[in-house]
Amino acid sequence: MSRQKYRHINNSKVLPKKNSLKIMAKPHVLIIPYPAQGHVIPTMELAQRLAKHKVRVTFINTEVTHKLLTSNCLDKDGLGDLVQMVSIPDGLEPWEDRSDVRKLTLSILQTMPRKLEELIETINKEDSSKVTCIIADGFMGWAIRVAKKIGISSAAFWPASVATLASFLSFQKLIDDGIINNNGIPLSDEMIQLSETMPPIKPQNLAWTCFEDSAIVEAIFKLVPQAEEASRLTEWFICNSCPELEAAAFSLYPQLLPIGPLQASNRLAVQAGNFWQEDSTCLAWLDQQPVSSVIYIAFGSFTMFNQTQFDELAHGLELSDRPFLWVVRPGMTKETTADYPDGYIERIGSRGKIVSWAPQQKVSIHLLGLMKIKVFCCRKMNYHAQQQKGNKKR
Repeated sequence: MSRQKYRHINNSKVLPKKNSLKIMAKPHVLIIPYPAQGHVIPTMELAQRLAKHKVRVTFINTEVTHKLLTSNCLDKDGLGDLVQMVSIPDGLEPWEDRSDVRKLTLSILQTMPRKLEELIETINKEDSSKVTCIIADGFMGWAIRVAKKIGISSAAFWPASVATLASFLSFQKLIDDGIINNNGIPLSDEMIQLSETMPPIKPQNLAWTCFEDSAIVEAIFKLVPQAEEASRLTEWFICNSCPELEAAAFSLYPQLLPIGPLQASNRLAVQAGNFWQEDSTCLAWLDQQPVSSVIYIAFGSFTMFNQTQFDELAHGLELSDRPFLWVVRPGMTKETTADYPDGYIERIGSRGKIVSWAPQQKVSIHLLGLMKIKVFCCRKMNYHAQQQKGNKKR
């Protein structure tokens, strides 16, 4: 996927001559997402779009993420022959806790750049289709430096909102203006605006600051300058959004290329890349609920609750006196399993539907189509903007 030179005539592009196309290398793209659910799903969708254009894709996960995906019947998602799944180590031992995002992030930064280089060397030696481009999740900006070192094309991909990316790209100004220190820690609680047209935000709500532990904030902030560097080093920075949804953010950084939102609309909303098995029984349950009545509660793949927080949320839903669909994924609480308050399941009865993992895009389409939803609750306790476009109060 080497970048071609174009001649511009009246804003149109004149392609290279046909004989020059014959000598172009057949595109072989490596795609590497950050190992979190809200990153893997849209990045997987990007891989499938490329494969439909006859681009060969090697999709790189960490070993733990690769195991989650392949154990969740990934083959049913029809990735096709042009998408190959491979893994490289994240540097942690198999038994170490990946929900410790500080340890995971620091280990990724220390280990994975070298492992990515080794993988590319192996592919180029053993495979007739050489690697021609790397597409890296913006949270994996170090991979763009690997591409530059090797001398191949690169693109960065932002899987979440461009407003979040804008805060990353503005980090130096935030430091210069005394909003955050050099480690990303907020120095003020006054509302700020990244531009006159963007909504105000508290520094404590910046994407990397949503942790009480300053050591975690500082570790996550190490990814921020790398994402900004990637925006300067790479040929393209593509985003899972569009100006119709985020006009202000795209206006602030017009070099960003909108290609989203990437949804699985052409496969009946069947998303590839889920870490856990989806429970589709909730769709039939939704059909039985009154219009504009359901509360939908879903959190990202890293969000952790202690038992007190979990109990408070459970009691709040019980006291709401509304039907609710609540996603309680494996490992959501710090305890081994989620422990509901005594008699809770019996008291809520059929008014509450609790699933371990929901087909979120299907649920969103279902709710929007039937206007069943009253509130969508998705509090970001982690730094990943694991959000679907259009999830808002209705």
